[in-house]
Amino acid sequence: MKRSSLRKTVLTLSALVAGLGAGMSATPAQASPNAAAASTASSAAGSHCVTGAKLVPTCGVLWGAAAGGFTGKPRDVEHRNWEKLSGRTATIFHTYHKGDEKFPTDAEIAMARDKAHPRVLLLNWRVEYGTTWAGVAAGRQDRRIDAFAARLKSKFTEKFYLVLNHEPEDDVRPAAGSGMTAKDFAKSFRHVIQRLRAQGVSNAVSVVAYMGNEKWMAQSWWKDLYPGNDVVDWIGLDSYVSAEKNYYHAGVFSDLLDRKGKGTSQGWYDWATKNHPGKPIMVAEWGAYHRVGKVVDKSAQFNSVLPELAKRPAIKAIVYFDTKKDLFGDRDISIDSSASSLASFRKLAANPLFNVTVR
Repeated sequence: MKRSSLRKTVLTLSALVAGLGAGMSATPAQASPNAAAASTASSAAGSHCVTGAKLVPTCGVLWGAAAGGFTGKPRDVEHRNWEKLSGRTATIFHTYHKGDEKFPTDAEIAMARDKAHPRVLLLNWRVEYGTTWAGVAAGRQDRRIDAFAARLKSKFTEKFYLVLNHEPEDDVRPAAGSGMTAKDFAKSFRHVIQRLRAQGVSNAVSVVAYMGNEKWMAQSWWKDLYPGNDVVDWIGLDSYVSAEKNYYHAGVFSDLLDRKGKGTSQGWYDWATKNHPGKPIMVAEWGAYHRVGKVVDKSAQFNSVLPELAKRPAIKAIVYFDTKKDLFGDRDISIDSSASSLASFRKLAANPLFNVTVR
């Protein structure tokens, strides 16, 4: 489900949140009874789960969110509000930037350095904004890249995730000479990461984030998007399902991971693990939606997450995208669109599988 690179989210807090916890990490005692299978990895380890060199957790799964936009409200404020709503600190704080914007912002840095609730930034950057991927690859935006590198070295040396032009499939123009072909994207991604490294940036963990839509996976050029194992640290997916039966992409968590392009027999997760074994997978955006104005229980979608994570060990992080109205204004992806949906989501959030500390 494509959104603009600024990804502004509306989050209207339900009256149900009155009196809920203050965004602290959930305790194992809060876990849903049917979540035992998914918490096995965390429990069996019998140790404190922390992030490693490439921000891959030593055990468990990182929990994150993108919340607070479309109204222009501060993203850090809305992120904290969402944490209160869900009952758990969203360890990954996902924000969106473009072109020459100066980031990470002071507010984002403060969120990452919150001693009580440490978080890791997931910064999404449209480097090519106002130009083309081919232009970036040719070095015509090196000043932009170097300014970002200088800001990082002077203001923010903590490890963070960096996504370059998430969901590139939706921006591909396959005509030769467009500057926006799939191969142009791969070259652009490579150039940016290599340029940052050459400038001494060592704290950026790179993520290539695909669009979970079978239409794009079926394109002949789809395979050309991958920039290369040497410049990709994590493989990401942005994918959603409908909780409304007989509506577009109706399904549960497995469906957003296993979509198949027309004429293909391999789902996205199987493609990623087969073609890029050993690469950690991040569900960089996910959510359950229904049409705005309808009351639909999302419990089936939220209850399906833990069993799937137990079967898919390559997934090391999941990041919920929450909004009352999407870019098109017709889909509600919020966790509190009904009382039962919120209750189910809070049970999911409480699972000890997500007890991972950033270090």
